[in-house]
Amino acid sequence: MTLSKTFKALADPTRRKILELLKKRQMSAGEIAENFKITLPSLTHHFNILKEADLISQERQGQQIIYSLNLSVLEEMIEGYFKFFKK
Repeated sequence: MTLSKTFKALADPTRRKILELLKKRQMSAGEIAENFKITLPSLTHHFNILKEADLISQERQGQQIIYSLNLSVLEEMIEGYFKFFKK
């Protein structure tokens, strides 16, 4: 994981909102989509950027894809961020 990918992912308000939703609980793509007024392909694009930054993971459950927050990556990023500025 690179910090630039993480910061790119966090730069967008839609992606930050997705992370906020997933902080509460795992959700399907459809449940997440109910919180936005954007097309599913646009939302999928945001999911892909978040997955590329390892901020979320996905698991197929039957016909649904369930997304969850990857807290360990967020913790690593925050730790690295503070170490950077501590020097």
